[in-house]
Amino acid sequence: MHLIFIHGAGCTGDVFDAQVSAFPGAIAPTLPGHTTPGSPASIGEFADAVTAGLDARGLDSVVLCGHSMGAAIALELALRHDKRIKGIALLGGGARLRVRPATFESIERDFAAAAHTLAEAFFSDPTAARVEGAVAGLLSVGADQTLRDFRSCDAFDVSDRLGEIRLPVLALTGEHDVMTPPKYATFLADRIPGAAARILPGAGHLCMIERPAETNEALLAFVNQFENSPV
Repeated sequence: MHLIFIHGAGCTGDVFDAQVSAFPGAIAPTLPGHTTPGSPASIGEFADAVTAGLDARGLDSVVLCGHSMGAAIALELALRHDKRIKGIALLGGGARLRVRPATFESIERDFAAAAHTLAEAFFSDPTAARVEGAVAGLLSVGADQTLRDFRSCDAFDVSDRLGEIRLPVLALTGEHDVMTPPKYATFLADRIPGAAARILPGAGHLCMIERPAETNEALLAFVNQFENSPV
């Protein structure tokens, strides 16, 4: 069993450094277009890329852990009923991920300023170090792909299909997440059979960076239910 981390919009696999170091065998690939070749423009295209990655690595038993846009990708893959996927953990995820028009406008008008605004919104406690790290990540991905990411999120909506998922699901969200609030996690848990929601006290949207120990503890409890877990 391998734990596969899928990052969110405007990010790279580096956002999961604290998780990869805690879970032996875990993988946190950087999606196409995010300092890597490619320009995916839909959740479906991102899901295709993750599937290709599983094929290339020869993995036949995985737990997906997606953050935000990555959670949407994990939901899309769960709905494809790929037998390799044994469960999904959704960090700051939602069945639909609407984006305010002002966000698109700000990215198109002045990406550097928009990146700073987004980075501050990622955290409950936006310390200088956290914001600077998030801004650097956004700028490395660039305005074009970040726009594609957010448009992919805005078009995503599987609200009416959640009941089709027949996998163990954990919906984990920060208490102070302003981008995907706790009600998103409870919505998922209410509509996916057997799913559980957990709210992390004191955490914002990037809970895995802001509260790594608590995030890892919740993930550990989740993956330990699977035979031959990666921990």
